[in-house]
Amino acid sequence: MINSLFLINPSGEIFLEKHWKSVVSRSVCDYFLEAKEKALEPEDVPPVIHTPHHYLISIYRDKLFFLSVIQTEVPPLFVIEFLHRIAEMIQDYFGECSETVVKDHMVMVYELLEEMLDNGFPLATESNVLKEMIRPPTILRSVVNTLTGTSNVGDTLPTGQLSTIPWRRAGVRYTNNEAYFDVVEEIDAILDQSGTTVFAEIQGVVEACVKLSGMPDLTLSFMNPCLLDDVSFHPCVRYKLWESERVLSFIPPDGNFTLMTYHVNAQNLVAIPVYVKQSISFFECGSDGRLDVTVGPKQTMGKTVEGVMVTVHLPKTILSINLTATQGSYTYDNGTKLLVWDIGKLNPQKLPNLRGSLSLQAGAPKPEENPSLNIDLKIQQLAISGLKVNRLDMFGEKYKPFKGVKYITKAGKFQVRT
Repeated sequence: MINSLFLINPSGEIFLEKHWKSVVSRSVCDYFLEAKEKALEPEDVPPVIHTPHHYLISIYRDKLFFLSVIQTEVPPLFVIEFLHRIAEMIQDYFGECSETVVKDHMVMVYELLEEMLDNGFPLATESNVLKEMIRPPTILRSVVNTLTGTSNVGDTLPTGQLSTIPWRRAGVRYTNNEAYFDVVEEIDAILDQSGTTVFAEIQGVVEACVKLSGMPDLTLSFMNPCLLDDVSFHPCVRYKLWESERVLSFIPPDGNFTLMTYHVNAQNLVAIPVYVKQSISFFECGSDGRLDVTVGPKQTMGKTVEGVMVTVHLPKTILSINLTATQGSYTYDNGTKLLVWDIGKLNPQKLPNLRGSLSLQAGAPKPEENPSLNIDLKIQQLAISGLKVNRLDMFGEKYKPFKGVKYITKAGKFQVRT
């Protein structure tokens, strides 16, 4: 299925390559790098690129491109999911997924890739199975390996590999038993000049951190599961029970994992947490323009909107800007024409405003269209869709675990047209 894998940094340098069936020349990446140059943002690179002899399927994650080379037709989402598993495994093993970390642990990354894919087909992708085969690095283990000449590769077959629940290893024991769930929602929205919603949807994910002894059987229920569309589950979830009763019943993996992802597509159910009053205008004659942007909270259920940031790609004909911000600070890169206004927390009593003049290059025509604004934000302890966890029950074990749920709302691709 997958012939080769290339890891590429934002500057286009290939710093890791792995081949399973036959060696594919690095020159195949030129098609991808060409598409990357054409894209305005790294996220805009097409995930699937067709070349004369190969298909290139890629993801952009943690400021790295994971590029796979395919010679025959395969379901693209299957490959994309596997690439995400690779990124998650690097994060799980080394604490972060970055170019520096991969280079520092190059041998172990190659060992992981060898176990995760067999002759181009996914084999072991569960964290518990891999950690029994290839032990995560620690300072003590590194010292012992250096002194004894041993490696991190295990000698025995993982217990979960032959089990009906390969995602959980046997004999798990904890002093403190706890189960925590994070409901994280991202709003993708497009607002027009008047503030009317043109498009809106919510992408949600339930992240779990479960550290429970033995073999617990958990049941998680929601107060309003009818909100959820297009639901995707971790393999541990019993799907038939979800279909019939709309509850999540599962034997959890040990540690951190993604329990489910979902969409909320109905626009009438998507609350827009901020409003933006904006005016970007250029005069017909002369070489000046005006910019005036105000951001305020809206439909936040009493929660504070924080981490607010406004990004604007100004026209190439802009020579200089002279702006004043009533809150936060702004930066402007004259090379890329990128204006970033970092606001921070929104205070409903005193709305932040950014205004000032824009100077065009001498003799340059008035820009044909105004730039759009991209908004970034975060709201703690709020799921903007209204989704709420009702209760978590545990069966099969006698102890009482610590339980907790946290809600976070973030901006995904949130755009305001001017």
